[in-house]
Amino acid sequence: MRKALKQTILALLVAAPIAAQAQTDNTAHEWVEVQDAGNSVFISLGGTVIPYKEVTLSAQIPGRVQSIAGIEGDAFDAGAELVTIGDNEIMAQRNSALAALANAEADMRNADVQYNRELWAPRSKQAMGGMGMPNLFDDMFSRPMQDVVGDYDNDAARSADLYSSRTRIQQARNAILQAQSQIHALDAKLRDARSVAPFVGVITHKHVEVGDTVQPGTPLLSYADVEFLQVVVDVPSRVAPNLTQGQMLEAELDVNNERVPVRVAQVFPMADLVRHTVKVKFDLPQGVSRPGMYIKVLVPDHTVSSRGMVKIPVSAVRFNGSLPGVYVKGESGRPQLRLVRIGENIGDDYIMVTSGLQAGEMVQRNP
Repeated sequence: MRKALKQTILALLVAAPIAAQAQTDNTAHEWVEVQDAGNSVFISLGGTVIPYKEVTLSAQIPGRVQSIAGIEGDAFDAGAELVTIGDNEIMAQRNSALAALANAEADMRNADVQYNRELWAPRSKQAMGGMGMPNLFDDMFSRPMQDVVGDYDNDAARSADLYSSRTRIQQARNAILQAQSQIHALDAKLRDARSVAPFVGVITHKHVEVGDTVQPGTPLLSYADVEFLQVVVDVPSRVAPNLTQGQMLEAELDVNNERVPVRVAQVFPMADLVRHTVKVKFDLPQGVSRPGMYIKVLVPDHTVSSRGMVKIPVSAVRFNGSLPGVYVKGESGRPQLRLVRIGENIGDDYIMVTSGLQAGEMVQRNP
């Protein structure tokens, strides 16, 4: 009796670890089925994050930089003054133009007075200096006789004097217009001496410092709207027809390989003459990246056949050095390591496998 009890206890002790191991094998390994990739063939294209709007403010007048409103990263509202260039010389020219305008207006008033004087008191009939009797004799006999014989025409002389007076009025008006135009041109230069923010944004790069001497065309600041960002990608010509404005795709950030949705914003109408690629812009969600960062966009490529390709969860791939592999469920139910060739991530935490697996096989998740 005691011998039989010992044999029973020994059998239980031996069987318990085996059962526990079997139960552990069944619960520790989570198996997923290898799925056919279908038509989901994507290629990964690298691009650069750019601001939605970006401008470079350049100097419009020569001079010395007097002030810069901030540094890189400082935000400003539309119309804020960003850079100021010294305008002392322009102000001196404007004061000179104001003086010229005042002189022209004075000449205008004088010409108007002289015209009215000629109109009501013509110089052609003005008496000469001397005694009254000779002048009276000239008015009554000499000048009328000159008109008769044709030696002198009083009407022609008066008409010429009036025309001369009107000409002086017109010249004064032209001088006023010239002075006003010069003032307007100088006012435009004064406005150009101050670079203002064209929209709400931030300074992305300073090209000059306070005290620098600049000439027209010298870059001053780079200014951008970084609230909304885009990705610009050079897409191969064969893939460009697959993209339409408003189409939703996925992109992979350079930081933590995070996946974010992107939207096709613009497909340029012409391909690059040298690289034979089409430039495409994608809208990014807010707050996921910064200008200048690298990002990969997954673009569908319908020109490549997906026959024989399968997809598996990304968590099922294990790298042995630089070689990717997966654990496939063998005939005995135990995992067996198999090397595979992987492609691009295709979203929903799945990755394309181009060779090494067949649809319907079972692979281990999180080996």
